[in-house]
Amino acid sequence: ARQKSGRSPVFHRRLDGKKSRSCKKYFEYQEIYATLILHDKIKESGDWSMSGLFRALHRTKVFRNLTEQEFAWVLYDVGNSAFIMLACSLIPIWFKSLAIGTGPGKISSDQATAYYSIAIAIVTVIVALIGPVCGVLADHKDKKKIFFTTTAGLGIAGCVLNGFATSWVLFLVIYILTRICYNASLTIYDSMLNDVTTEERMDEVSSYGYAWGYLGSCIPFLIALIAYVLGPDMVGVLPDSVSKIIGFGVTALWWLIVTLPLLKGYRQKNYVETKAVTVGQTFGKIFGTLKKIAVSDRKVFFFLIGFFLYIDGVGTIIDNCINIGTDLNLNTVGQVVFLLATQVVAFGGSLFFAKLSRKKDTVSLILICIAGYFVICLYALTLRTLVHFAILAFGVGCFQGSIQSLSRSYYSKIIPAENSGEYFGIYDIFAKGASFLGSVVIAVVKLAGGTINVAVACLAVFFALGFVFLKIADHQPMAGEK
Repeated sequence: ARQKSGRSPVFHRRLDGKKSRSCKKYFEYQEIYATLILHDKIKESGDWSMSGLFRALHRTKVFRNLTEQEFAWVLYDVGNSAFIMLACSLIPIWFKSLAIGTGPGKISSDQATAYYSIAIAIVTVIVALIGPVCGVLADHKDKKKIFFTTTAGLGIAGCVLNGFATSWVLFLVIYILTRICYNASLTIYDSMLNDVTTEERMDEVSSYGYAWGYLGSCIPFLIALIAYVLGPDMVGVLPDSVSKIIGFGVTALWWLIVTLPLLKGYRQKNYVETKAVTVGQTFGKIFGTLKKIAVSDRKVFFFLIGFFLYIDGVGTIIDNCINIGTDLNLNTVGQVVFLLATQVVAFGGSLFFAKLSRKKDTVSLILICIAGYFVICLYALTLRTLVHFAILAFGVGCFQGSIQSLSRSYYSKIIPAENSGEYFGIYDIFAKGASFLGSVVIAVVKLAGGTINVAVACLAVFFALGFVFLKIADHQPMAGEK
């Protein structure tokens, strides 16, 4: 019915917003009718393929506010989030199970922790260096899809191979390469936002990505977690190698499946005309853009400073959640349960801010999130029990996805659309370095004899400064405007 009427989804939402109940009911029935027609067509043609399934899913009430391009873009957040959730939980455990021991080639627990940290540092540095380069090259006509397909494909392949690694050295090397490809794909993916939606809908679509990323990542993670529980560390039904293969395999399969719609339907609308460029010219363009941002594009300049400060605080809290609990001698199982619940809270929080973005401007919503994190940091001074930890986790979940999604969409609005790849490469230097300064602050406070409560409270300074710089950025004119 919608297709025959020729009306756009936006037109439908406007009508749906009217007070007339009959109008609302009409469009509700219209949606149901369209879904049933689609189901019948799939049944008649026998198209129970993946594309048919995705089309049916897109027609459901949950996603009906999204266009097909927006829906496909959101799905990639669902896929890549599964890998990063595995990386934050089970991958370090599997690495240490391979590395720690007294036999030949084995290392101590402290050495394993150190090597794993070095691996993460290597990934951060390499991504910071190649992100802008990939972005510059991807900005050329019809290149963005090629770069995205390559990096996402290599990341998925690396995820599969990680499950078959039998030595800790090989495991760590494959993991480093997989994380690099994963992060490179995100640089291109973020820059696609300008192509898949309009400026007015960027906040909502970006928030949908984070929201469904949090919730969708739980599905493959639960399967991987069951495989781990059945492994030798707990129940002992599955061998360690089989447990790892299942965990990595399910995550890679999930990542691949939900990436397919974007690979199939994406079209690059904003680009620079293709011409041969040398490596020297590429780096020259990056340095030229950095100079332009620092000298003439004050809006982007002050935003990036503010973003670096507050997102560093966000990353530090996320990375040190378990450390906070263990320092307070809280029950480990309870901590994990509440952190998993945080994913669901983050899903709801992101959708809530997505709805608010229709009525409120982006900067105001980001400032609310920053203020929320400021209060969370001060609340950390009162942490004593598992209940206090649960309240902290709930607070983090309320703002965790929203502050990241709204920052991404706001940045998309203030940069040149045709150079979005390059600009998001620069953006990711700040985003991927998140938790660097905050972790230093926590380390200094702890080494000086302070408590974890005081250390987390000190992070409030990052949010206060980020708040100030974002306000300054908001009052700056766009590049080229007086």
